[in-house]
Amino acid sequence: MLRSRVRALRYGLFTTAVVLVVCSVVALFSWLSYSDDRAVLASLTARDTGEVVSFSDGAVEVRWPSGTARVAYENGARVVGKQTQVAFDPADPSRAVIPGSDLFLETDRALGGVTFSVAVALLVVLAGAVRVLLAVRSARAQGTTVSVRRIRLQSGLMVRSWLEIEGPVERWLPVYYDPVLVTLPSPTDVELRGGRVAVVDGVTLYPSGRPVTKHPRGRRLDNPVHPDPDTRAPRGLAAQLRVDAVFMVPAPVVGLFWAYLDGSGFTGWITATVIAAVLGLWWAALRGSDPS
Repeated sequence: MLRSRVRALRYGLFTTAVVLVVCSVVALFSWLSYSDDRAVLASLTARDTGEVVSFSDGAVEVRWPSGTARVAYENGARVVGKQTQVAFDPADPSRAVIPGSDLFLETDRALGGVTFSVAVALLVVLAGAVRVLLAVRSARAQGTTVSVRRIRLQSGLMVRSWLEIEGPVERWLPVYYDPVLVTLPSPTDVELRGGRVAVVDGVTLYPSGRPVTKHPRGRRLDNPVHPDPDTRAPRGLAAQLRVDAVFMVPAPVVGLFWAYLDGSGFTGWITATVIAAVLGLWWAALRGSDPS
């Protein structure tokens, strides 16, 4: 049972680790950028009221009684001719900011990168921990013998293995892939523990979701009544990754959408694309994709 548990968890732990590494890198660089921007803002201790007199080359020219400065400001043409608050360095008035200028936007984006990365990492760890705890608790429950059929269902990009459980109320239990499923006769008797964990031929099949009493949607493929025992079942991380790579395909589009909403340009696109790609892999692992 220990070997089967390691097999069931290994891929999930791998994808979770990849997500955590990516989130840590994004959070680190975002924090460094935030710290630098905050240091610049902290040095601008003087305050005054000025006027935006012109806009060119991505910056506005601001004048106030004691100085003048060019301040980076996206779409600065809309504030030309308006009064504004100015924060500047008393030792060097040419270093200044005004509300809405690029430095404030970059600071907010950097802080958002930190909080978003931390939130994603916590969500991934929490979801995985809950799934493991539920499976372990069910595995320790008293078992009963039931007759099941192994079926594969394809819904969109996702292909999953299910156990169709016979009884007074027919149920369907999604399970994480194990090579034993490929040669599982249909039907066959298994030990079902806690209504969620199946044991067949000494191999423990852990649930990849909750059991349902309504036939799950998707294109169905049933196991043969007597599968060929010599059938070669996919094994290892490489086989799983080849199948789940399809979940990374939408990542660049997600990155473009995020960069457009956030206005963060190429850097935001790269960051969002990488996070979306690793989350796609993690989602496939959490849902129990089947590479067979």
